Amino acid sequence: MTSVTFFIPGVPVGKQRARSSTRIGKSPSGQAKAITRHYTPAETVNYEALVSWTAKKAFGPLPLIAGPVDIELRIFLPVPASWPKRRRELALAGLVFPTVKPDVDNIEKAICDALNKVVWKDDAQVCDVVKSKRYSEQPGVRVTVKPIANAQAA
Repeated sequence: MTSVTFFIPGVPVGKQRARSSTRIGKSPSGQAKAITRHYTPAETVNYEALVSWTAKKAFGPLPLIAGPVDIELRIFLPVPASWPKRRRELALAGLVFPTVKPDVDNIEKAICDALNKVVWKDDAQVCDVVKSKRYSEQPGVRVTVKPIANAQAA
């Protein structure tokens, strides 16, 4: 396999921290007991599902990558609608950079986690990463995945 490139449409979403909720329940003996539930926020779950689905379409019947992997993430954010025309043009020309949320590393984490068991066995296999974040008319993330040639896993 050489490389596979696919585009995840829509505004990129960074991986959010796990949340917890606590409620008071009853123990088997009838006493009040705090019950804590841990969950992943719905926005993260939905984005990771979109990433997985898009990758499955792009990779088709290819087997999971077993060795070290190189990925490239080109992240495109929408230009804020409130910006004046001149600033918008500068942003689309690549002269104004998106120093706003979501963070590049959180987007990378969401995408890499979503590709587990879809593209590779585990995202621990990712050894080389190139990433950038820019403004664009079409928000999304262009992902390129390729095995690192002639490399062996530890």
